[in-house]
Amino acid sequence: MAETVAATTFARNFAHYQDEAIRQRVIVVTSHDRIVGGYLSATELEHYQRLKARERQVLLVGALSEDVIADIEAAEYGVEAR
Repeated sequence: MAETVAATTFARNFAHYQDEAIRQRVIVVTSHDRIVGGYLSATELEHYQRLKARERQVLLVGALSEDVIADIEAAEYGVEAR
């Protein structure tokens, strides 16, 4: 579970929470009882970046080329692309 800390405490004790992030992966930072950010370990940041890179891209059908539309129409469920 991520540790939650007030923003002022986080700022005053940054080195401590930097070390904690390495152990715990994430430090949640709050201000006036609401989350304002977080501090991630390098490992957790890499994981986040991998997830962001894998997000689906939204395409508009009207913007697709005829070749792409033909490929979609010819696709079969459960069959891997070559």
